[in-house]
Amino acid sequence: MYMTLRQLTLFRAVAQHLSFTRAAAELCLTQPAVSIQIKQLEGHIGSPLFEQIGKRIFLTEAGQELYRACQDIFARIEVLETSLNELQGSIKGQLKLSVVTTAAYFVPYLFKAFSQQYPEVNIRLNVTNRNNVLERLSNNEDDLIIMGQIPEQLQVEAYQFLESPLVVIAPPDHPLVGHTNLSLARLAEETILIREVGSGTRLAIERCFAAHGLDLPINRELGCNEAIKQGVIAGLGISVLSKHTIALELAMGRLALLDVEDFPLSRHWYIAHLKEKKLNLVAKTFLEFLLTHANQVMQTVSKLSGKT
Repeated sequence: MYMTLRQLTLFRAVAQHLSFTRAAAELCLTQPAVSIQIKQLEGHIGSPLFEQIGKRIFLTEAGQELYRACQDIFARIEVLETSLNELQGSIKGQLKLSVVTTAAYFVPYLFKAFSQQYPEVNIRLNVTNRNNVLERLSNNEDDLIIMGQIPEQLQVEAYQFLESPLVVIAPPDHPLVGHTNLSLARLAEETILIREVGSGTRLAIERCFAAHGLDLPINRELGCNEAIKQGVIAGLGISVLSKHTIALELAMGRLALLDVEDFPLSRHWYIAHLKEKKLNLVAKTFLEFLLTHANQVMQTVSKLSGKT
């Protein structure tokens, strides 16, 4: 059996998209060129890799087996490239990182600062909810993950690298704007827009209310920070979000902060990995960069946002 890495690369792209057209576009090739290579690959294997039903294509059993093998082959190649770079003392290669959705508001600024020092590092970022980040962490799919609440059910090494104060926000014309030291009991009388079950922000708010013997009123549940911000701006209610997510809206006067007891809630961002995982040189360098420079980078961003 003779097959090339080029053919496997083309096959993997088609398998991921289940489309010859999209695979060709991704690899900057023509569709006939991709089809020819896949046909040659099928000839080497002696079995069809795809079957067409109507206008859709699906992996055959042989195709599924080859796709699993491709995932392993290319993962090993990535490890090899990283190892060779480490032997040369070079900080280059791929960094695989998953972050919870709230972190997407500040992580790009950290990436920019990191990339200025290490331009040969290719960062592959996955932004998803907390549950998916935990699943990826347990499956060892990433080099590092960033989240606000460290999982108790997994054995991880976690490093605190940035403050993440939670604040209470309202539309600028809300009746409570300008009041001081509002009680949580008074806050509970308002319509509160809240993140979905499992969100780190929601967990922190629930714990705060529980500490005061209060139940968090779940008036309206929204699945992302952007929806919550727009809901508050539209006057649907008030909410609690990380201050990192609302810097622009505060500077533009589209949102206002409420003065509430126990707020801002003191929280931190953590970067973590499985305890038994051995970090490669790129991941170690990124980890050290965050621990050393994250606060400085975000202070600069905050000053610039305040001038907007």
